[in-house]
Amino acid sequence: MKFKRQRVDDGGVNLTPLIDVVFLLLIFFMVSTTFTKESRLNLELPSAKGVAAVDEGKVLEVVINAGGQYRVNETALSDNTVEALMAAMGGAAKDNKAMPVIITADANSPHQSVITAMDAAGRLGFAKLSLTTQDPDLVSGDQ
Repeated sequence: MKFKRQRVDDGGVNLTPLIDVVFLLLIFFMVSTTFTKESRLNLELPSAKGVAAVDEGKVLEVVINAGGQYRVNETALSDNTVEALMAAMGGAAKDNKAMPVIITADANSPHQSVITAMDAAGRLGFAKLSLTTQDPDLVSGDQ
């Protein structure tokens, strides 16, 4: 009895290993990529003449943008109430009332936001409080 041989049809290249490698690379890059949100605020500081303060090391920095939103040591607050600001300041200072507090506010921020930050620092018992400004000569370009 004579059997017919079946012909193997090599119709093309097997793409399954290639697809597996591409998916593995895709998963690797998705897992290893960090998605960071830019946390810097673009501030226009008010100007004033004077001597720059000496940096004392650890400080508690409160940043207020033009919309009146607060950031305490680069951490944004979800709620702009004085209670939320006090909680964030207290947590960042860890009961160190001698830590200097620096308030950096945009020149166009609401005055009430700056007063609220000063009030929160006073209620928590911080004694060293300073406001950030910039030299008006450097702003106008006259150096």
